Amino acid sequence: MNKKERQSRIKELIQTGHISTQEEIKEQLQSEGITVTQATLSRDLREIGLLKLRNADGKLYYSLAAPVTSQFNPAIRSYILTVSRAEFMLILHTQLGEADVLANLIDDAGMSEVLGTIAGADTLLVVCKDASTAESLERELSDSL
Repeated sequence: MNKKERQSRIKELIQTGHISTQEEIKEQLQSEGITVTQATLSRDLREIGLLKLRNADGKLYYSLAAPVTSQFNPAIRSYILTVSRAEFMLILHTQLGEADVLANLIDDAGMSEVLGTIAGADTLLVVCKDASTAESLERELSDSL
């Protein structure tokens, strides 16, 4: 099975059930005769752009991310704890380990108003093309918190 087929199957698994760990994905793939290393699976999940959401009981599960546009989708907004702005830059705080997922989603979306991102473990720096763009995005994100 090639990478594209494997990633397509992973997306199908995510859409059909609430899978909460990489191990669960790996086990389901193995039950179908698809062998994958942990490193390859991690890379696949990052490339697919999966998000971890919380159900009503607070349990985390994987979900496919909708593409990011100038209107940040609700799944992405749910990861943002605080938003701050410094001139043309936004600083987004997330739970530990979630900033890099948001950075990848924003970078992959090709938003012309965003020049790039830098992610730590729980802090994401979003560099906007100008201060007015940063202010607009800050307002949009802050309104949803």
